[in-house]
Amino acid sequence: MEVGGRGRSVSSWWREITKIKDGVGEIDGGWFEERASKVIGDGTNTFFWLDRWAGDVPLCWRFARLFDLTTNEFSIVADMCALGWEVGGEAWSWRRRLWVWEEEMVEECRILFNNVAVHIASYHALISMVPLIFMQHSILSSISRFL
Repeated sequence: MEVGGRGRSVSSWWREITKIKDGVGEIDGGWFEERASKVIGDGTNTFFWLDRWAGDVPLCWRFARLFDLTTNEFSIVADMCALGWEVGGEAWSWRRRLWVWEEEMVEECRILFNNVAVHIASYHALISMVPLIFMQHSILSSISRFL
């Protein structure tokens, strides 16, 4: 296997790693994808449909039909997760009622999120701690003036 046309070749070790990642030779896909999880932090900096976060391409490309029908094309991952992307979740909002084959696409899309962890609580906990830090600082400053 040559790379870049300069006569350099990819090592057999890297070819094997790529096969494992892509699930080559596996009946139900690769073990790597089934066991690996993706952590995207709190999801506030990632657009649900427009950013590449659940696979190799953005969801708006992979599920172009659903993207055309959604009413929340600019939602972020944190909002979609909070609304609920499970079956019947409020995250799935459409311009019209979906056909059966479109519902099947939604299920295919939802399966991508099985190994995704969104840590929304950490973001809210950090924001709620900020006023406490400033309050503690101002209390200590006030006390130190009297000492």
